[in-house]
Amino acid sequence: MIGYVVIGRNEGQRLVRCLDSIRHAHCAVYVDSGSTDASVAEAQARGVHVVALDLSVPFTAARARNAGFSELTAKAPATTLVQFVDGDCEVVDGWIEDAVAFIRDNDGVAVVCGRRREISPETSFYNRLCDLEWNTPIGEASACGGDALIRVDAFKGVDGYDARLIAGEEPEMCARLRAQGWKIWRLDADMTLHDAAMLDVRQWWLRGVRTGLGYLQVWRTTRNRPFQLYFREILSSLFWGSAVPVAAVALAILISPLSLVLTLLVYCVQIARIAFRRGVFVRLSWQYGFFMVLAKFAESQGIWRGLRKIRNGSSQSNIFYK
Repeated sequence: MIGYVVIGRNEGQRLVRCLDSIRHAHCAVYVDSGSTDASVAEAQARGVHVVALDLSVPFTAARARNAGFSELTAKAPATTLVQFVDGDCEVVDGWIEDAVAFIRDNDGVAVVCGRRREISPETSFYNRLCDLEWNTPIGEASACGGDALIRVDAFKGVDGYDARLIAGEEPEMCARLRAQGWKIWRLDADMTLHDAAMLDVRQWWLRGVRTGLGYLQVWRTTRNRPFQLYFREILSSLFWGSAVPVAAVALAILISPLSLVLTLLVYCVQIARIAFRRGVFVRLSWQYGFFMVLAKFAESQGIWRGLRKIRNGSSQSNIFYK
């Protein structure tokens, strides 16, 4: 039996489209993280089981998915496969049939995912960046994203997601699955349509801050395990987003202002390296390269923010960018 777990917070019409895309589900659960719109009512009107998370505990996507999984397996204990879906996504027709057929023919595969596409990449440049980000290699993978079909027994075997993680919970859980001998697989098939609704640079920047904070959290969680995650990403973010600009300013003060020009050239080379990997003669590749380098500053901010909270002994709070 196949069940669905949908998570969301103030998704509005995106949630409506999401729930309508799984209207034939035998059992579906919607987990709400403190919405102030009609999300809960829309889910209830469609006969979907609703779990409203306790407001006194910090919200994370990982916590929501775990809560949804517990509710689903309690309501439908015969469930063997769970399709997790973010509330701003629609499940593409035919995806479930393809994913179920693959996972049932491959006993060693715990997680199957496919291609997530932006529903309207033309709406904003930041939506287009998201669409490029979703275009990942097919075949055996190291991790999945938020949308994925997962075996119930495998999920239970690793105790699900780490509910403390603000971001990066999927790679962390997939690493634990792979440590137990399971495989993660990405099919060459459309899985979901995503509505990023990212219309301005502030949203994009906050998303980068959240990513950096997630890097730090996941690394601290896995640093003593054989499959340590995100250490290189943290070094890269701190190097490009903090060390290089600080060194440039110091050299400009101590030696010559020309060091600022040299630093700018170094960043230009890095942008070109990224653009060359995606197609040097395509304008979008250069735009992508520029924003990927700029993202290092946002990620660095998130890492420093996390380090300050650790030093002060305060708990991490989620970052909502929509």
